[in-house]
Amino acid sequence: MPVVPGRFAGRTAIVTGAGSGIGRATTVRLAREGARVVAADVSGERLDTLVAEFADLDLVPVVGDITTEEGVSAVVAAAGERIDALANVAGIMDAFLPPSEVDDATWDRVFAVNLTAPMRLVRAVLPVMTTAGKGAIVNVSSEASLRGSASGVAYTASKHAVNGLTKSIAFFHGPQGIRANAVAPGAVITNIEAPMRSELAAQRVGPVLQTVVPAPATADQLAASITWLLSDDAVNVNGVVLPSDGGWSAV
Repeated sequence: MPVVPGRFAGRTAIVTGAGSGIGRATTVRLAREGARVVAADVSGERLDTLVAEFADLDLVPVVGDITTEEGVSAVVAAAGERIDALANVAGIMDAFLPPSEVDDATWDRVFAVNLTAPMRLVRAVLPVMTTAGKGAIVNVSSEASLRGSASGVAYTASKHAVNGLTKSIAFFHGPQGIRANAVAPGAVITNIEAPMRSELAAQRVGPVLQTVVPAPATADQLAASITWLLSDDAVNVNGVVLPSDGGWSAV
């Protein structure tokens, strides 16, 4: 996964969930490849740590809740008049709750973070990208968007919807120079909380996760996939859901 020096030189990228996990790894990789990165996260403490650790990189931290219009506006304002790339990475899990057990609060929160926030950010950056006649968007989906046996109903449904959002962007705005793709990770070593609060899920999903899932990937491996899709190296790739799952989708 070698860094490609200068691949994003002179470009501005937005990354959500930049304070940890896949978002942090993507932020660092894009910046190392020359991008000015607007690093958005709900945690100011995590962003402070990121900026302090990588003081040599061009990072613009933005603390805020991207499930609100105010949070989205702050991120886009920090980017300024040029937005070349958007990586919608921020996401949350759903405690593996099946349809018979999911509560409204979990459903609403998961969809707000995993689907509505990316949609609003896409909607906000598209005018800048279409004016420029180019732009690349990557939405982080999930192995759960390809099957029903990887998570609970809220997470699974939200990530299926992320795939639909991605394909819709590609269809409507491809002719305007916009590329939109999704990465579907399998198991990844991050700090995202994924408790299993359902006995039914333990009976149904548990055996699948224990016997079928390949070894977890690192956040850096996912960042490599995301960065490639955002780069000009993926110039002819649009509307694709790319499994980055160690072969899980082949099972």
